[in-house]
Amino acid sequence: MRFTGHLAFARVKDQLTKTRNRLTVFSSRDFSVSMYKAFTATASDAASVYLVRPLDWSEAEHEVPSGLKSLARATGFTGKSGEMVLEADDEGRLKHVLFGLGKAPDALAVAALSAKLPEGDYEIARDAGLPFAHIAAGWADGAYRFDRYLKDTDTPPRLVIGNDSDADALEREADAIALLRDLINTPAQHMGPASIEQAVRQIGEEHGADIEVTTGDALLDANYPMVHAVGRAAPEAPRFIELSWGNEDHPELALVGKGVAFDTGGLNLKPGSGMRIMKKDMGGSAHVIALAKLVMASKLPVRLKLYVPAVENAIAGDAFRPGDVLSTRKGLTVEIDNTDAEGRLILGDALARACEGSPDLLIDFATLTGAARVALGPELAPFYTDDGDTADAINAAGTVSGDPVWRMPLWDPYKSMLKSDIADIQNAGGRFAGSITAAIFLKQFVEAERWVHLDVWGWRLAKYGRPEGAAACGLRAVWTMLRTRYA
Repeated sequence: MRFTGHLAFARVKDQLTKTRNRLTVFSSRDFSVSMYKAFTATASDAASVYLVRPLDWSEAEHEVPSGLKSLARATGFTGKSGEMVLEADDEGRLKHVLFGLGKAPDALAVAALSAKLPEGDYEIARDAGLPFAHIAAGWADGAYRFDRYLKDTDTPPRLVIGNDSDADALEREADAIALLRDLINTPAQHMGPASIEQAVRQIGEEHGADIEVTTGDALLDANYPMVHAVGRAAPEAPRFIELSWGNEDHPELALVGKGVAFDTGGLNLKPGSGMRIMKKDMGGSAHVIALAKLVMASKLPVRLKLYVPAVENAIAGDAFRPGDVLSTRKGLTVEIDNTDAEGRLILGDALARACEGSPDLLIDFATLTGAARVALGPELAPFYTDDGDTADAINAAGTVSGDPVWRMPLWDPYKSMLKSDIADIQNAGGRFAGSITAAIFLKQFVEAERWVHLDVWGWRLAKYGRPEGAAACGLRAVWTMLRTRYA
């Protein structure tokens, strides 16, 4: 089995044993966590997988077994995306797989393979020049199943990844991303603010972290007025969740995630088409929960601080209104132009709290704007930062990890779009440059030397055989950057 480019940028060996399988939880208040089964350390009877692109099929013909090659010729295989040829042994057991990657630029095309293959063990015999870490990420992506509500479930195929420290790192990453996707895919009826809190508590208890939660009207006494305002109309109380882990002498890494369990748009009610997938509006919190899990499981030498404001943007008699003026933890006043621009409000309080420490690096993830999707589409994650070195590191990590990201401008002149006549700032800037003005709004609450904001979708359309649903956006790029920075 050829291993190419195992987790480049990783400069230290990971010391923990492989992440153990996690039990699935089914109670009405608990989130569903699938038992991760897409990898295996070794297998004595694994089928061999040969990955091929159209341009290298003539070369690959000399590398694949003769029987598989004959089948490929008989079926007209050329290496186009999704083409697959299977060869069984005399006893009917699958022994060889030929799979076409087409011209796909990333190894997530492998997801179409693991999504189709039957239960069993597989090893990569030909990688088509792809780093093995990319192949493993694609395999895990396609093998993922969200089956909490399904009567019939199946067992995904397993990829042989070895049993060294690189394999441990691959499994931790796949496990964290599976958690992220489970959290986002779970409907809001079972993923409210309390369940988001439970998710943080679970990873905290696994790794000996300290957890502090402020709930309901106590948010006012604790000076989280925007978190309270956004979430007070929901039947489940809003809350501010804070996790602390690691040696206080290590550099502080602060992670902030938008945790809007469901977003109706508030009194500026979303249309039905826009509201349909708003269970994903807690996707920012899912990203930082998964990232925190990776940091702790890998024993990254940082002082980790995780901040998650968890709310539901609902409608009731005490819902906040357009035209209201809110106070904030930072001391600024905010005029509400649109109640559907609620994520930036709760993030404002959370970012202000994070900056009360001394973060070496502050990162927030948020499913913040549709404008980001209009600008960059569903698959490219935009990020904002004023720090050039950090931007370069993230871009490089995106290339190395196969997880593309794109830097967007924090264009200060656009702050004028957020001008209010009766408050320090308003929360929406109109139809132009919506992702940029949202980032500029957040910037008003940041006093950290290095801050990165990612405006992610947390979702994706069906592609490469992957179903529509929750997706990690920019997570592997940021994780690769963090491993490089702090290792």
